[in-house]
Amino acid sequence: MSNNQPMPLRFSIALVLSLVCPIVPAWADYQAGMDANNRGDYATALREWRPLAEQGHAVAQYSLGLLYANGQGVPKDDAQARQWYEKAAVQGRADAQVNLGILYDYGRGVPQDFKKAVYWYRLSANQGNDLAQRQLGLLYERGDGVSQDYVQAYMWYSLGAANGAQRGAALRDALAKQMPPEQIAEAQKRERAWKPKGK
Repeated sequence: MSNNQPMPLRFSIALVLSLVCPIVPAWADYQAGMDANNRGDYATALREWRPLAEQGHAVAQYSLGLLYANGQGVPKDDAQARQWYEKAAVQGRADAQVNLGILYDYGRGVPQDFKKAVYWYRLSANQGNDLAQRQLGLLYERGDGVSQDYVQAYMWYSLGAANGAQRGAALRDALAKQMPPEQIAEAQKRERAWKPKGK
């Protein structure tokens, strides 16, 4: 870098490099873990991901949660999965949020808590996660953790089907048979007005 550059430009370049350089090795370690995971070498994936997860890397935290939830390279342990999912979920990872919601919804590794399931599903659903949208629809249809509301259920099922997910369409269509036309129209209006929210 030339010393003829103005001081603010040199500072800006140094700042960008200081922010980018630590990310590159972390991403390489994460990718090495992903490559091992794809080969079925879960012990190596665990070894690559754990230090990253402990340093706050949200994708590595989510990935560790999956290993514990599925018993891959470690004994199956939903309580450990919950801890890692939650760390990633609070950082805005939609996939971790929906998986955390599922644990609360079905009482896996935690006491069943529909209100917490709704909370995590809603965060993920609002980011456009179709599984979370369908799960949230189920809770509205049943009235678990929320007041039973077929209009909301229909809306979430429709959103959950928007990317071609057949399960969302099937749930929506089955529910529609129990709804008057004005409720369906209201649900469709809400669906059209819905906009995804960021992390």
